[in-house]
Amino acid sequence: MRIEPREKISNSSTVLIPIIAAVVSLLFAAIPLLAAGANPFVAYVEMAKGVFGSVFAISEMLTRATPLIYTGLAAAIAFRAKLWNIGAEGQLYLGAIAAVTVGSGLFDLPAVLLLPFIIVLGGCAGAVGMAAPTYLKVRFGADEVVTTLLLNFIIIIFLQMLLEGPLQDPMGLGWPQSAPILDQGMFPPLIDRMRVHSGLILAVLLAVIAHFIIKYSVWGFKLRAVGENSAAAKHAGININRSLFGVALLSGGLAGLAGVSEVAGLKGYLTADLSPGFGYAGIVVAMLAGLSPIGVLIASVFIASVFVGADSMTRAMGISSFLADLVVSVSLLCVLVGGFISKFKIVRSGTGKKVK
Repeated sequence: MRIEPREKISNSSTVLIPIIAAVVSLLFAAIPLLAAGANPFVAYVEMAKGVFGSVFAISEMLTRATPLIYTGLAAAIAFRAKLWNIGAEGQLYLGAIAAVTVGSGLFDLPAVLLLPFIIVLGGCAGAVGMAAPTYLKVRFGADEVVTTLLLNFIIIIFLQMLLEGPLQDPMGLGWPQSAPILDQGMFPPLIDRMRVHSGLILAVLLAVIAHFIIKYSVWGFKLRAVGENSAAAKHAGININRSLFGVALLSGGLAGLAGVSEVAGLKGYLTADLSPGFGYAGIVVAMLAGLSPIGVLIASVFIASVFVGADSMTRAMGISSFLADLVVSVSLLCVLVGGFISKFKIVRSGTGKKVK
């Protein structure tokens, strides 16, 4: 038997695979629930209540989904061009560093100017974090998986140095945290007395814009061409290196905005534990979404619902919240397996018949 690519990949399979993966992951997660002596049906009801049981629950889920949209878009756009950005976590922190640097009093600007300035500078900082590994890839052939991954740790160590030095809040009693961002530099809340903020609106808007750019623009066509077949794209006259740098700047900028969103929309100041792994979770979001910007919105809500719902289930039933990590991991594995099945078929050698 041998594996051959399918002649055509149906649009329905592209849509159904992530949905089936989500359902199958919940079915698999029922096994450890049963082993823990819990009723899976009751556990999932508690998860649903924790996500959709009240306005507060929904707002918390959307708050958790906001940075995932940014990092999911960052990964999805880079992966479409076969540029493997594993450094969204570090780029997120670069955006956060830029946000608190200019937003904590360096410039005393009105809100109409300070918040856009923070957003732009945070995006630029994240873009720089991806531009450097891309240059190493283009110039010296360095593997961007390795360079972006290792750069995450360098940036976090650099951040810890800043929080113990230049960025440390003089009023923070020695705690390693930055000075707070000025009120006029914060994202306005969407609902009074709740944490969900207007950074969510910006994330959704960017996802829609990214969808139309990738699908209908010339630059989007070049991005897809480079990702599908770089040799053919080069033969057609597309500048591969320039396209990769464009993708790198956009991907890193989006990851940087995740950091801006967290410090200027939620926390108000920067600490070394700002992100619980949003950069890495963005990779899962992108894969679940099939690298579709619109799909990133749906996948982000699903992943955020799993984590927020798992917290609620833990409080209600005493079940470990690590179940959320299990659901997310199994979802990704199901998507990878489903994607393989949709793109390839197994045939018997010498017969050309497909193995069912």
